[in-house]
Amino acid sequence: MPKIGDIQLPDFPLLLAPMEDVSDPPFRALCKEQGADVVYTEFISSEGLIRDAAKSVMKLDIYEKERPVGIQIFGANLESMLQSVEIVEKSGPDIIDINFGCPVKKVVSKGAGAGILKDIDLMVSLTKAMVEHTKLPITVKTRLGWDSDSIKIVEVAERLQDVGCKAISIHGRTRVQMYKGEADWRPIAEVKNNQRMHIPIFGNGDVDSPEMAMKMRDEYGLDGAMIGRASIGYPWFFKEVKHYFKTGTHAAPPTMEERVDAARRHLQMAIDWKGEQLGVFETRRHYTNYFKGIPNFKEYRMKMVTSDHSVDVFEAFDEVMEKFGDFEFVS
Repeated sequence: MPKIGDIQLPDFPLLLAPMEDVSDPPFRALCKEQGADVVYTEFISSEGLIRDAAKSVMKLDIYEKERPVGIQIFGANLESMLQSVEIVEKSGPDIIDINFGCPVKKVVSKGAGAGILKDIDLMVSLTKAMVEHTKLPITVKTRLGWDSDSIKIVEVAERLQDVGCKAISIHGRTRVQMYKGEADWRPIAEVKNNQRMHIPIFGNGDVDSPEMAMKMRDEYGLDGAMIGRASIGYPWFFKEVKHYFKTGTHAAPPTMEERVDAARRHLQMAIDWKGEQLGVFETRRHYTNYFKGIPNFKEYRMKMVTSDHSVDVFEAFDEVMEKFGDFEFVS
């Protein structure tokens, strides 16, 4: 069974991917309840941390029930990254993860995230310096390469391991691809099958069904799966994958009552954590998936995603329960 440093994980762990404005404490709590083995914070700017920017600092909040939990940071300046490690340590995470994979232009343009894939030497030297600067395990999330002509992930993974990286999560696309096309897990399997590698290699990208998770495990031989978009508005995904692994059958989908309860708790936790305005706004992206598959639902969804006041959203939940309480979802 894989280990990240001294952290023992179950066989083929399921990890909640770090996602901006998604993997906050309320959502991480729901995913943890539903079987996520490791959760990661939203990615945090090292420059924002050392400037004490409110939004960056707020993302450092973690809770005991989340463990093991990783805080993910990004940046391209060595001094800033080392300073941010010292700040992150005070929050007491189990893992510090470096984002070398975010494809968003505003991150890449600063040489951070996937932008560093153009300078592998810097990527390795940054990782080495951070490993030497903390006793916490350092892990990396990255992509196959900058573009299809520069995929050297087998070599890159070796070099990261050699400087002390304790696990690597690899998204099966290049930066140029962004999120288009299909993820290619073959190069990730090449990393895993490299006899020099002994740290866990986790796959990421297009794990959107229990069958795909099983394929990543059985056909590609990876150590675990990092789940991103499939979990948005559907924290039950982790539990359903584990049920499929155990029984070979699909679990019954969550009932309407379970969905409404989760949506309610999610919104309330978000408000408690980040206030009414942000809590209402940043939870909107989840509602489509919470209630996916219900016919003639547009009126209620629009109320959920356009209301600026939580009382209106909670009212919409009540209306949904009253009108669709007996609706039966199918797998």
